[in-house]
Amino acid sequence: MSLGWEIIIAVVKVVAVMGLILSLTPILIWFERKASAWMQDRMGPNRANIYLPYVEKNLTLWGLIHAVADVVKLFSKEDITPANVNKVFYHVGPFITMTVACMTFAVIPLASPFKWGLGPGQFFPIQIADLNVGILYVLAVGGMGIYGLMVAGWASNNKYAMLGTIRSGSQMISYEVAMGLAVMGPVLVYGSLQLPKIVEGQGMLYGAGWGFVLQPLACLLFITAAFAETNRIPFDLPEGDSELVAGFHLEYSSMKFALFFMGEYTNILVAAGVMVCLFFGGYQVPFVPTPLLYKAVGFLGLPLWLTSLIVVGIQFNVFIAKLLFFGFLFIWVRWTLPRFRFDQLLEVGWKYMIPLTLANVVVTGIVVFFMVR
Repeated sequence: MSLGWEIIIAVVKVVAVMGLILSLTPILIWFERKASAWMQDRMGPNRANIYLPYVEKNLTLWGLIHAVADVVKLFSKEDITPANVNKVFYHVGPFITMTVACMTFAVIPLASPFKWGLGPGQFFPIQIADLNVGILYVLAVGGMGIYGLMVAGWASNNKYAMLGTIRSGSQMISYEVAMGLAVMGPVLVYGSLQLPKIVEGQGMLYGAGWGFVLQPLACLLFITAAFAETNRIPFDLPEGDSELVAGFHLEYSSMKFALFFMGEYTNILVAAGVMVCLFFGGYQVPFVPTPLLYKAVGFLGLPLWLTSLIVVGIQFNVFIAKLLFFGFLFIWVRWTLPRFRFDQLLEVGWKYMIPLTLANVVVTGIVVFFMVR
């Protein structure tokens, strides 16, 4: 394949994944509103609508029109820049947050490769980049998101925003270590840093080889660390409304605030995607690994490219369903648990999670060593 075609395919992949992220973000926001209303025994979003003159009815789509109304509102609101901010870094902060969140999604496989032949190179990976160190890329690039928060809080020249920034830094250091150590469990078990190979490894034993079965402690600790990394309740100390008004994004309005808002939900999608790939089979259909799925669809007698297209379509929808389920889990926890105190947050990270993840790595390493021998 020529360099020109490779560039075109890469651009198409980037545009497609960006479209997917921007499509799923309003769905998560809608989940947030509906779930909070359900848990608080109230109606939730039901006012924004589109009037249909021919039938003389208002189309509300169960509150989904509110997502469109939000976009119009945030685009049309006055963009206020306080006089005492560092204007260069003030404007850069939100873009760092959103850009890093989208970059992290690049190595997450959405389905098994599309095949149009059995020869080498006759397949099309359903992800932007299949890196040999994919999970390290997620941790490295995801860790850069703290720069957006720190730049925004410092550049705002506001004490509450600066306190939110300091909290973000200490929280990230506490839980990034635990998250990295939790990831080592699946890496040792499946013997690869590539997310597609980790997902393929979970296809063994017809579902009994999923990460949460073989690494239950690592799964629980990773999910806990993911909540802290995405600054969601019960670990939303950088934004704590009751203490810091809004934290690091206190001085932001209009689309710059929207970028922080979208960045939070994009980070949820990334965290949910990594969770699914490491511990819940990725795009694998439950109890139907990829080879078995190919055999099942192959009974229809279709050509290979069409069989592969059907398999990819099924796996893509399974992956999106898992992604939305764990996205909803973030929302569910937010409206269920209270916020931790800051000292409690650091204590959980340093005194409990890091020792537990270290113990899990040691025990997993010993077991894998004796099983491989």
